[in-house]
Amino acid sequence: MNVNFPPTSRYALTPTASLVRADGTTVTYLKRRFVPAPENLALLQWHRVVQGERLDNIAAKYLGDPEQFWRLCDANRALRPDELTGTTGKPLRITLPEGIPGVPHA
Repeated sequence: MNVNFPPTSRYALTPTASLVRADGTTVTYLKRRFVPAPENLALLQWHRVVQGERLDNIAAKYLGDPEQFWRLCDANRALRPDELTGTTGKPLRITLPEGIPGVPHA
């Protein structure tokens, strides 16, 4: 079984592995996804959280896709998405995806 994720998925580049059970059935699973270090992601800009704001709306505004909220989690070292919008005034890093360099002094 081949597992395919859309290119915008956080798992798109995560490799898979297979395990053959004693009964002969094959189980395909994702290997561990390592979250990139936020300081290695190219900063586009900062966003300051306002009261009642949702992460999917922030992702839609800056990244053009509400399902890209996970990129904001990676960029801000958050394990739980609600950590990012729970505090009014909190600054959030908006970054490029891993492996895409930014433009110095842009």
